[in-house]
Amino acid sequence: MSKNEQSDEPENGAQEARSYAKYTGIIFQMIATIAVFAFIGYELDKKLKTQTPWITALCCLVGVCLSIFQTVRQLK
Repeated sequence: MSKNEQSDEPENGAQEARSYAKYTGIIFQMIATIAVFAFIGYELDKKLKTQTPWITALCCLVGVCLSIFQTVRQLK
């Protein structure tokens, strides 16, 4: 193995780690966004005493759409 091949390995490992951290962060951000909107919807349903959880469902949908929008924007 030449000296150049050995020096490329740590750079590839560091690049893989940065890529892994980036995508893991995006996943956690998506989960957090959806969870926050679901919680807001749940609390609104509880406060307004709705019979069916329409506000929770709507807020979850908004959270999913917003998290997809954020993900696409970050990956560009």
